[in-house]
Amino acid sequence: MRDLAIRYARADDAEPIADGNLAMALETEGKRLDPDTVRRGVQAVLDDPAKGFYLVAEHREREDRRVVGQLMITYEWSDWRNANYWWVQSVYVAPAARRAGVFRGLFTHLADQARRAPSVCGLRLYVERENLAAQATYAALGMRHARYHLYEVEFPRAGEPTG
Repeated sequence: MRDLAIRYARADDAEPIADGNLAMALETEGKRLDPDTVRRGVQAVLDDPAKGFYLVAEHREREDRRVVGQLMITYEWSDWRNANYWWVQSVYVAPAARRAGVFRGLFTHLADQARRAPSVCGLRLYVERENLAAQATYAALGMRHARYHLYEVEFPRAGEPTG
């Protein structure tokens, strides 16, 4: 997509990123997240690069330059590899921008950066079992189903939904 600009998120992107996270959770998991908690969580990443970073996509040639896609990267240290895996999270593309190469643009940009970074040994992400469209997209970009299952224990905090 030629008119797509991919860049690191800035402080003024916090609101559209949080809105994207809220929409994504509702759309993909049926979860209504607490907006204030999500906004604080987004701001925490923007304020502290040790937590991760966001990439955003916007239309280069439009006057409003609205964010139409996003993803967040967090880090997992691998002592086996002596390097980090970058975990792709908080993926969202605005409905009007879907099927137009926005996620492909974000992912390609990210993968190029990761390949050039000596401290990165790979990209990982998790996806809902029922989200077949997303799984097909990831496979088309060269990702493969890992041999691991994800297990978790959640410790809900005040004001957060459970389940």
